[in-house]
Order: sequence, then structure tokens, then C-alpha cells
Amino acid sequence: MSTEIDEPEATTPQRVWATMTRGNTRFVEGTPKHPRQDVETRAGLAELQTPRAALFGCSDSRLAAEIIFDLGLGDLFVVRNAGQVVSDSVLGSLEYAVEVLGVSLIVVLGHDACGAVRAAIDSQLPDAPPLPGHIRGLVEQIVPALDHVHAERADDGSLLSAPDAGEVGRVHLRSTVSKLLESSEIISAAVADGRLAIVGANYRLAEGRAVPDMVVGEI
Repeated sequence: MSTEIDEPEATTPQRVWATMTRGNTRFVEGTPKHPRQDVETRAGLAELQTPRAALFGCSDSRLAAEIIFDLGLGDLFVVRNAGQVVSDSVLGSLEYAVEVLGVSLIVVLGHDACGAVRAAIDSQLPDAPPLPGHIRGLVEQIVPALDHVHAERADDGSLLSAPDAGEVGRVHLRSTVSKLLESSEIISAAVADGRLAIVGANYRLAEGRAVPDMVVGEI
């Protein structure tokens, strides 16, 4: 008998991730079950939510979390912004998920062809126009990933050539997971206690598959 995310036993990081993996496989194969999207479930959740996982992902319109993992109402506590960039609001939301809601898993979801990653690269090219409004502050948090892929820079700091966007995105994903642990005592303590695990995964847009890139804790 398969374990679904809303069953009482599906509370360990291992079981929750296994359920999400099965759901993603169904989505990839085109056989989703669309669970817990009925009127009765909606009514039953009106007074209380008990999600088993939190997902912090990019706001890209192609990354609808419950669809990708074939889940339903009340299954995921979702936090998203462009480029999955850590901020105070993100940390507060994830800490709420861990400390108050008791989730046992955080999934950090990046993806290929990310516009925020592309903007970070383009912003460092010669004669790049300044980014407007608050977009600049968001994109600047992705720029450090460029140096970790050994991007060559000219004397003025601009890129001599654009690095592979996929590799920059993967480095940024790992940096995001590390920043969550470094910035939040609540999250790092829960991982240390074995109550929480973190999976950093990359979503392949054309295939529909979420591929784990790094794991912190027991999965």
C-alpha cells in the first residue's frame, strides 16, 4: 500500500520525500491522480492545516508546486519568489512551517532556463543597462554564483563571456540551501535534531522531473 502525504505515518523526511517523488513520477508519465482536490477535503481544511513539507521555489509560472508533485490541498506550504532568493520574509515563512506547522521536509526548487539567473548573468556583461526598481536587489543575490563557476572577468569587473546558465543556477541552488541553514537557527537546529531534512532539486521544464541535487539531513 502506498503512503500518501496526508496519512499519519507519512511524517518522516524519508516518507514525505518518497511520496513527493512518486507524485512527480506520475506527473512526468502523464498519469496524475490529482489527490485531495475535492469539496470534502477543502471543507475539512477550513479550520486547520497540517502540511508535511514546505517548498521554497522560483515564482516561474511553469513551477506550480502541487501540480509538479501531484499533490492536493493542505499538502504543501509553499513559498516562492523569482530565483528562489532568500529574504527575511522567506526565512520567517519557512521557520513558521518548521516550528509551528511541524513540517519535516523543506524542498528548495530551482529550474533550468531561469529568467532570474539569466538576468544575473546579463547584468554583468559589458555595457549592461541598469536593472529597474527592486529587480536589481533580487538579481544581485544571484550574482555571487558567477564567481563559483569561475566566470572570467575583465579589469572593470564585467564578464568576458557568459557562463553556462544551468551551472550558475545549480550553484545558486546549493548556495540557497546553505544560506537557509546559516541564517536560521530554527531550521539548522531542526536538521541537527533529525526532525527536518532539506532537498535542493532542479526542475527540468521540458521533462517535468524534479531532480535532487543536494540533500541535508536523512532522506
